[in-house]
Amino acid sequence: MYKITEVPIVIPSLEPDERLLDFLSKLKQAGFEDIVLVNDGSASKFDKYFVEAEQKYGCKVLQHAVNLGKGRALKTAFNYILNRNKESNIKLLGCVTADSDGQHTPEAVQKSIAALYKEPNNLVLGCRNFDDETVPWKSQFGNKLTRLMFRLFVGLKITDTQTGLRAIPKAFMQEQLKTDGERFEYETNMLIEAKKMNISITEVPIETIYDSKDNHATHFDPVRDSLKIYKIFGKFIFSSLSSCVIDLALFALFVWLLKPWVAYHIIVATCLARVISAIYNYLINHSLVFDSNASHKKAATKYFILAVIQMGCSALLVNGLFDLLQINETLIKVFVDGCLFFISFFIQREIVYKNNS
Repeated sequence: MYKITEVPIVIPSLEPDERLLDFLSKLKQAGFEDIVLVNDGSASKFDKYFVEAEQKYGCKVLQHAVNLGKGRALKTAFNYILNRNKESNIKLLGCVTADSDGQHTPEAVQKSIAALYKEPNNLVLGCRNFDDETVPWKSQFGNKLTRLMFRLFVGLKITDTQTGLRAIPKAFMQEQLKTDGERFEYETNMLIEAKKMNISITEVPIETIYDSKDNHATHFDPVRDSLKIYKIFGKFIFSSLSSCVIDLALFALFVWLLKPWVAYHIIVATCLARVISAIYNYLINHSLVFDSNASHKKAATKYFILAVIQMGCSALLVNGLFDLLQINETLIKVFVDGCLFFISFFIQREIVYKNNS
């Protein structure tokens, strides 16, 4: 039987209402006593909720003087819990994060803790069903789009990428103090860090709760905060496009220079352009895109093996299609390399830059 005392509950809150107190009451009735509530710079008129949370429900309330964001609030709570645990020598398995807006239930919290006890090194996500008719359309669209982006760019198949209900192992809590992001993008970064650190993710289905299809109150701005989240994926696109531009520009230049003098000018131009763009792409991908801790020796060896294979495929396919179609070589190369890019990206993500941990 697991002990809920070994897994404190963290609730970040900005300008709460009665739903917070209702949630705390239900948690108390379910036997939860160690609750860390973070007031993320709420206006003074909301003080009454935090005072009641502290006095009536025994919460430890941490204060931000100004609104710093959900990510910062979670880090504040993690830091407090880890320091408290270190000083008191109380056993700590991890913590559970939950939202203060009525979307989570004590039963969902208990399921998450049970899953953490079963797999104590896994990150546990409480996942909602976004096919439920009670879910507002903008939440359905946003979550399904983010889910698709995660699968394509990060290689994670997650049902609910934006869930606030997470059971986080102690060791991963420590790492999350260093993770980038101060607001809603922090929760996205947390999932990406789990992938980088080879931390398995356990999903537990939870009840999907919304006040109404149109009026569910939230501090998540669908435009502002989605841009911050999707900005994370911009580095993937930047690396690919900039490498492609360099490769195509050099290819066109070498074709122009070599065509009058070299019989197989397409193959030679492809090889020369690819060598230069590959060096650039490797350095950008290692440091910026995949943020890899794999050694340069191992990663570079695997990358350049892949680059040689990809270069050969590109040269042969472009040359073959040119002989067959007799249309502009650069146009053919755009099509061929566009197809090869997707294959190359997945191989780089899963093999070349896979972190050593």
